[in-house]
Amino acid sequence: MRGLAGRTGSAGSGVPGLAASFRDGGSAGVPVKRVGASDRWASGGAGASGEPGLLDGVRRWLAESGGEPTPARVAQALREQGRVLGDAEVLGAAEQLRSELVGSGPLESLLADPSVTDVLVSAPDRVWVDRGGGLELTAVSFPDAAAVRRLAQRLAAVAGRRLDDARPWADARLPDGTRLHAVLPPVAVGCTCLSLRVVRPRAFTLDELVTAGTVPPGGDRILRALIEARLSFLISGGTGSGKTTLLSALLGLVGPGERIVLAEDSAELKPDHPHVVRLESRPANQEGAGLVTLQDLVRQALRMRPDRLVVGEVRGPEVVHLLAALNTGHEGGCGTVHANAAADVPARLEALGTAAGLDRAALHSQLAAALSVVLHLVRDRAGRRRIAEVHVLERDPSGLVWTVPALRWGAEAFAYERGWERLRELIRGGGDGG
Repeated sequence: MRGLAGRTGSAGSGVPGLAASFRDGGSAGVPVKRVGASDRWASGGAGASGEPGLLDGVRRWLAESGGEPTPARVAQALREQGRVLGDAEVLGAAEQLRSELVGSGPLESLLADPSVTDVLVSAPDRVWVDRGGGLELTAVSFPDAAAVRRLAQRLAAVAGRRLDDARPWADARLPDGTRLHAVLPPVAVGCTCLSLRVVRPRAFTLDELVTAGTVPPGGDRILRALIEARLSFLISGGTGSGKTTLLSALLGLVGPGERIVLAEDSAELKPDHPHVVRLESRPANQEGAGLVTLQDLVRQALRMRPDRLVVGEVRGPEVVHLLAALNTGHEGGCGTVHANAAADVPARLEALGTAAGLDRAALHSQLAAALSVVLHLVRDRAGRRRIAEVHVLERDPSGLVWTVPALRWGAEAFAYERGWERLRELIRGGGDGG
């Protein structure tokens, strides 16, 4: 698995609970490791024998005997069933069983592909990937719906999350940073739904985003100036539009003498910077204790002497603490927010603030003083991600905040809009006048 590869821990190293994992598909409590099963076995088939129950018989024998899926043990299990296979078939069966136990099963090859950003399973024979150009149906398949469920439960256990009939969904981060979301039947009709978002081992640079077309030619100079001016900003957009990717790249431009404190629900930001403190929220345990919310993290981050306070995604009551922080000398703060357009961001923040108990007038007063710029990302039908528009915030006579277009996407360069002069003033003034 890309990212999950390179983890320590081997299926053949005497891991406790191994046999139990074969019986019920649960986790042996070990890190995920890429094993590279052969294509013949990875599809869940029976290999050279052509018998669908071959691997199931090996699993049962290993579970009953407490054995580990080493080639020698697999060969012995096959002999006990009266099967005689060649070395290649035995090795294939051993690799498949290892993959099911401590890897990602049939998804191994997809997650090892560096071009893949998302892997989505909606049925045993419906495995989709996104390589940046939209969803593609793959030839990868699972033997049955039970195999999808076993993989989802094991990955959830590796991430320290419960996934069963009593709690039929899980949202977690695997040890390598891959984002996992799974929903079990009957909530997911017909089959377990599994979503994996692969996190790059390093952040894109701004130059790479220009080359990829996310930032238009020359747009990187404006973004660098925005960071150097310590303007507070939000990156808006829909799911999968590249908000986290762009934010990581911009944080890499922050001066090396500044301290960045990140507060995230799931630790996905990986800025290339020498001084980063990362805080991650935590769900309650089975007894209902131990909950750490994003709101808690923002409060703690303010006590950690941040030069830049970053909220991975503003989605709840933490908006109140973030706006308060940006109004008390914490310049250059930033984050992401889901919104359909840059012009919708004030309304989105208003909804979040109202739910947190902040009245409309108070929120707009804080917003006007706290935030300077909104960068909005879109993903077109071809799957290309780009900065569609850059807006500045202004306050109308009634006291409400609204956004004014300053820059618009252009294939050759950003096109200037009526808010450009305001944005240029903010950059030149180093953030004064927000």
